[in-house]
Amino acid sequence: MAGLLLAAGGGRRLGGRPKALLDHRGRPLVEHAARVLREGGCGPVHIVLGAAADTVREVADLTAYDTSDNPDWAQGMGSSLRVGLTALAGSGADAVVVSLVDQPGIGAAAVARVVAAYDGADALAAAAYEGRRGHPVLFGSARWADIAASAEGDRGARDYLRRHTEAIRLVECADVAEAYDIDTPEDLHRLEGPSGRDSGNRE
Repeated sequence: MAGLLLAAGGGRRLGGRPKALLDHRGRPLVEHAARVLREGGCGPVHIVLGAAADTVREVADLTAYDTSDNPDWAQGMGSSLRVGLTALAGSGADAVVVSLVDQPGIGAAAVARVVAAYDGADALAAAAYEGRRGHPVLFGSARWADIAASAEGDRGARDYLRRHTEAIRLVECADVAEAYDIDTPEDLHRLEGPSGRDSGNRE
């Protein structure tokens, strides 16, 4: 079960601060998000970087993970998903669990539930929050080529999932995770300082 972390965004609504480098519990957010995938049962874990990729590699400890650069990261999440699925195509993985770097409220427990939903190469599953589909999502390897071909802009796999709604196994995770995004300065208070408390970073 591979893990794929999309961490290429430039944080446009955060004033151009790459989300991968936001501080969470005293370390770059990308480290936390990658560890969540691994602790949830994924391996290998692959990270797609984009904005400030060289700086992310210098600042964050990513030695336990494989990484790829997405030169087209500014085009949106779809291009990062294509880069990641292409990189994993020869890994021998039966499925991949995809998560986003800017959702620190989703931990290993939610990942593990989605991993447990795997039931074959055609598997299609997603975490749900009070019945509403969210991340992480699981794609069986037989679906990767079609998903990559349909991934465009900031929509990622959304169009593919909409066309295959009936095949998606929803895994309720609202009792173990919160699916908020860190998108704007108003969201920064959700990040935690080294003590595990609200960092108070509201700039």
